Amino acid sequence: MSKETNTINAGIAMIKVLESWGVDHLYGIPGGSINSTMDALLKEKDNIKYIQVRHEEVGAMAAAADAKLTGKIGVAFGSAGPGGTHLLNGLYDAREDHVPVLALVGQFGTSGMNMDTFQEMNENPIYADVAVYNVTVVTAESLPHIIDEAIRRAYANKGVAVVQIPVDLPWKDIPSESWYSSANSHQDFVYEHVDVQQAQSIADILSAAKRPLIYYGIGTRGAGQELEELSNKLKIPLMSTYPAKGILPDRHPHYLGSANRVAHKPANDALAQADVILFVGSNYPFAEVSNAFKNVEKFLQIDLDPSKLGKRHHTDVAMLADAKLALKKITELSSEKEETPWWQANLENIKNWNSYLDKIEHKTDGDLQAYQVYNAINSITNEKTIFSLDVGDVNQLANRHLLLKESNIHFTSNLFASMGVGIPGSIAAKLNYPDRQVFSLSGDGGAAMVMQDLVTQVQYNLPIINVVFSNNQFGFIKDEQEDTNNGYLGTTFNDIDFSKVADSMGMAGFRVDKISDLDLVFKKAKEIAKNEPVLIDVLISGDRPIPVENMKLDPDKFSEEEIDSFKKRYDAEDLIPFSEYLKKYGVNTVNEEIGEGGF
Repeated sequence: MSKETNTINAGIAMIKVLESWGVDHLYGIPGGSINSTMDALLKEKDNIKYIQVRHEEVGAMAAAADAKLTGKIGVAFGSAGPGGTHLLNGLYDAREDHVPVLALVGQFGTSGMNMDTFQEMNENPIYADVAVYNVTVVTAESLPHIIDEAIRRAYANKGVAVVQIPVDLPWKDIPSESWYSSANSHQDFVYEHVDVQQAQSIADILSAAKRPLIYYGIGTRGAGQELEELSNKLKIPLMSTYPAKGILPDRHPHYLGSANRVAHKPANDALAQADVILFVGSNYPFAEVSNAFKNVEKFLQIDLDPSKLGKRHHTDVAMLADAKLALKKITELSSEKEETPWWQANLENIKNWNSYLDKIEHKTDGDLQAYQVYNAINSITNEKTIFSLDVGDVNQLANRHLLLKESNIHFTSNLFASMGVGIPGSIAAKLNYPDRQVFSLSGDGGAAMVMQDLVTQVQYNLPIINVVFSNNQFGFIKDEQEDTNNGYLGTTFNDIDFSKVADSMGMAGFRVDKISDLDLVFKKAKEIAKNEPVLIDVLISGDRPIPVENMKLDPDKFSEEEIDSFKKRYDAEDLIPFSEYLKKYGVNTVNEEIGEGGF
């Protein structure tokens, strides 16, 4: 700011708006049309950190991860044309997971706009679908105001704001009194009302139910104790969506896991038989396509977002409330219930499933499988470890074998399910939580998409443990093709030695292909990652994880030959069909299964 002229550079004012909202870092790659913003970042380098990524997609994915991890807005930028369009994958990830992200997109200077000049185009339509706020700045004076507006809209609508900035505008001076930030006015929404009559209705229906389930989602974060207390009092098994994994400790004796394909056997078993569902803080995206709730007689829902009430199923009681407060009130209004046959059958089924997982995780002979790798990961983590997961089999396997507590953080691309998010997310995690242990977990398919940004971890000295599960295939898609196609096409590829990729970028790299080597290598990696990033490339078998959405265990439905073949393939000799536990405890069944809900 100049005292003589009482002006401020518009670009610097823009960056100061970001700083006022608590933005301390942002991601991007410079280019001609964004260089005025780079100039402002250079002048403000002591107050905001620029993170140079090697692909704008990685920057946008990392910005989305910032928002998922902290609740604070993530910021990424790209230059005009391809720099901006490269952001789209990360922006759509943010949109689908409803987190606030700001994208700054360069544009040719105002004198060349609408003239078909180099990399100049009408950018606004490109971002119209992904953004809740999408504008092109037309004057230098409005630039800081529009950035402030964009941030407020992103927070208010839990989505993406995109601002296109002609390159000449941030270089101009504007009156110093012409701008301000509204950051000091920002407040998070608080809803403390719980309708007692609705809570009593839910308590009464749950108490009278014969086969009830509590089905919770990420809207119950921070309410693990309340979920457990209601489960204990009314003897109701608990299940969750996959993103809600870790709200209760994994292998909890009342936890069925999640349903459908990225799932656990007990959850699919129970969901097909349930008569009453308490659906809380959840937006299960496979509900309609899998007919997940077709056998349910009473559907009860609690959500803080009114747009979610009744979205996935006709609702008998719909409560607009904070999950933690609502669960606490329902528990208070409920009377202690004795153990029921349904409760006992489910607890035995959970125990049997957990024994199966434990067995395959602790195998010491045969080919190296992903299961033993997760056991090695669990052995070096702690209660504060953060896991950034890519998309594919890594989700299915982490869901079953990664052991989390509520104090851990575990995140991925939940609804958009974009491959390549593991490494970018780990960068964001380490920047936001420098004192916590951070992992990126990726398949070789996802890692290959973004492996260039391993060097970003090195460049900014971000001690991250990167684990790549290599089996030269898109395993998740290959398994889909097994079920739906006439053969396989496009699912296998040539090997990449990621340990050498890491080494070429100045990162310690290991390659493991034997179960017996896991313990030593992971212990070494843990020590290295106290000071610098490290990568472990594990060569796992191409074995398909057991398809819990299509189990062949029940002798009433499958032949002895089919059951034997299934058990042999998945090392599942000790798995027991849920029907046996239901019969044991005299639970009447509906003899139904839910659909797979795939493509």
